[in-house]
Amino acid sequence: MGRQIHPAGMFPGMPDAVNGKPAKAAERPPARTLDEAIVRSRDIIAEALDRYPIVGRQALVSGGNDSTVLLHLVREYLDSSADDAVVHVNTGIGIEETRDYVRDLTREWSLPLRELHPRDSYEDLVLGRVLARTGPNAGIRPVWKGFPGPPGHAVMYRRLKDEPLMRNRAEIIGTQGRSRKLMYLAGMRWDESDRRFRNAEEIDPQGGIVWVSPIVHWTNEQMHEYRERYIVPRNPVSVHLHMSGECLCGAYAKPGELDEIEFFYPRTAYRIRSLEKKVEAAGIAACKWGQIAPGSKQPQPGTPAGRLCSSCPPPIEGQTDLMDLWRQRGLLPEEPPTSAEACSLPA
Repeated sequence: MGRQIHPAGMFPGMPDAVNGKPAKAAERPPARTLDEAIVRSRDIIAEALDRYPIVGRQALVSGGNDSTVLLHLVREYLDSSADDAVVHVNTGIGIEETRDYVRDLTREWSLPLRELHPRDSYEDLVLGRVLARTGPNAGIRPVWKGFPGPPGHAVMYRRLKDEPLMRNRAEIIGTQGRSRKLMYLAGMRWDESDRRFRNAEEIDPQGGIVWVSPIVHWTNEQMHEYRERYIVPRNPVSVHLHMSGECLCGAYAKPGELDEIEFFYPRTAYRIRSLEKKVEAAGIAACKWGQIAPGSKQPQPGTPAGRLCSSCPPPIEGQTDLMDLWRQRGLLPEEPPTSAEACSLPA
């Protein structure tokens, strides 16, 4: 659940601060005006550029409101290298209107766009067509089968989002991760959700990647004030659904979410419902999008499920995409339900 501590309603120019000390912050952020928050954001970027041999700066944009504000703020940093760009991960299971919004926005702001695609499609994953490539199950066992539910979120995140980002990093710096770094500018904020409050930090190096969150200290009110001051365009999908819709893996879908998607974006819902029929025809138990598989357990708080998923709960530490390990940890039933039993459950 998002932190939603207080609704936007401050007078412009008033100082505001994150409520409490985030777990990964050196200290509780002081109250700042929006202008002071902007200065701090630029200082965070400058610090990362001073500390690491950055060869490319890339802003990660989902199409949500926070990532759009981030892009407006950092766009001046994206013109010094051939590897500077806006990066949008097209998971293949999202709302196409969000893709169009990102494409139109980068074109309007004259920014280079890298649209990344996962190696394995969402359809192939849920139909069990993607076999493990390494380990004892290489070429034998699918990495996943059926719609994910909470236990499969980490698998979907790694396959649909993390893999394209890591491949993008490899294309730019190869094996030179010690002497060359790629900066990923992300819109994570402490005020955004409880998970981000626990896990987000300003600068977070990870091998050849330096994750930088310039607006991590911004409050909801400061985000609202910035959008109003600079007339930052909103994604209509976010207005309708209160999310970017760039990834609809369904692992943590709320009840009735597919019906809500269908009301505004019927083509997207049609694709998902068509895939449900394919999964059911294949005799796979978890054949309903957004369904929690019978007997599966909710992951408990642990390590983050993924940097780019703001509202998904974290998985248990050490989760992998091997089915036997999921069962060992109690995340999957020993005896999966029959297709008829699973498909009789509400979506």
